[in-house]
Amino acid sequence: MIEQKEISIGPKRRGYHLVTSEILQGLQLPQAGLFHVFIKHTSAALTINENADPDVRTDFETFVNRIVPENLPGLVHTIEGPDDMPAHIKSSFIGSSVTIPITNGRLNLGTWQGIYLCEFRNRASARRLVITIYH
Repeated sequence: MIEQKEISIGPKRRGYHLVTSEILQGLQLPQAGLFHVFIKHTSAALTINENADPDVRTDFETFVNRIVPENLPGLVHTIEGPDDMPAHIKSSFIGSSVTIPITNGRLNLGTWQGIYLCEFRNRASARRLVITIYH
């Protein structure tokens, strides 16, 4: 059986945001299966990482911005501002989806794992996510 739902996560400031509980809000998970989340945007991403220490999210922002800075010379797609093309590049590097096993009616994440919404735009709008549950 496959269930699918589209949700919206309100606008976030630029950075890495732990959104596991927002994504799970109102969902009933089966005893076993797979949980897939896909973001319908090209300037934000999803990943799984540290859910306890917020310094990890700060370090992600610092490091990724060093790899793909704004106002990078040679970029052609600049019509939407200096953060736009770097946001597209960062999104492709990190990815648009995560898949997590479901065990005993819960996401089978590690003790220190959570789902991040990686927001790369300075003035982002709400983000649409498609959740697909396979059981």
